[in-house]
Formats: sequence, C-alpha cells, structure tokens
Amino acid sequence: MAGVNKVILVGNLGRDPEIRYSQQGTAIVNFSIATSEEWFDKNTNQKQERTEWHRVVVFGKIAEVCEKYLSKGRQVYVEGKLRTSTYEKEGQTHYSTDVVAQTVQFLGGRQEGGYQNGGGGYQQGGYQQDNAQGGYQQNMGGQPAFQGQTSPGAPSGMQGGPIPEPDDDIPF
Repeated sequence: MAGVNKVILVGNLGRDPEIRYSQQGTAIVNFSIATSEEWFDKNTNQKQERTEWHRVVVFGKIAEVCEKYLSKGRQVYVEGKLRTSTYEKEGQTHYSTDVVAQTVQFLGGRQEGGYQNGGGGYQQGGYQQDNAQGGYQQNMGGQPAFQGQTSPGAPSGMQGGPIPEPDDDIPF
C-alpha cells in the first residue's frame, strides 16, 4: 500500500529566503517558518505557547518568486512533503528534515512598496498568471490550475473551473 506524505503549514517567515542555483541552473530557495500554538494550562492558570520551526525548500520558478516577494515576518501558506536527509559532520551522522514545498501562497499584504495584492499563490509545474489572487499558479503533471482563477465572463469574485471536493482536514 502506498503512503501519504503531505504537510500543510501556515506560519511566519523567521528569516529572509536564501537563494542558490544548482549546476543545471535550477533556483533553490530555503527559508524557515514558525508555527505557534497556544493553550491554557489548568494547573498554573496561565496561557502557554509553543513555537515550532520548519525548514522549507522550494525549487524552480516558484523559488525565484519566493525569493523576490517573501521576507522575514511575512505570513505564508506552504503545502508540500517531508524529506529527510543525512550528512556526516565530525564523524557523526546528522539528520535534517525539510518541507519540500509544492504550493506557496503569500498571506496578508506586503508592508514595503510594490506588492499590495494580498495573497499571491504559487504551485509547482507550468507557470500561469492568477489575477484573482494576485499571484501565480503552476501545474504538476498536466493537472488543471483552477484554484483562484476567474472564468471569462463570470461576475467579479466568482471562481471558475470545477468545484474542488471539500477537504475536511483543513479548518479554514
């Protein structure tokens, strides 16, 4: 039986994205995202908070867009898969787990000039302007990129394409 390796995160960037290029010229961007949870501790009658840090890696054209528009503190939605790698340092094996992003959506507006559209969405694959969300969609393997696109002739605010099946795991 095949498994499922899927991660969905909404958090804030802990540092500006860092870009580098592979020998083949593919852009690779790394950044970290902080996600926090809060709860009320009944034993101490105080609010508690825990922050988790997630390392994210993005490849290709989407990486270049992330490097250009994302910055420390910016809220972002990331969907992807986990990848664990190993490396040797001083004779010891170390493990590193990254989120390989397949979808990146910018949340909120950018404070400093230029990009004021709010949420720009980016997905891996073929590149396509998404005017309804102020961003771009990229397809994987020929799948239609209907999310956020407005159908020709549709009233403003109406979404075009097939209606996606509801995903009960996402609370928003």
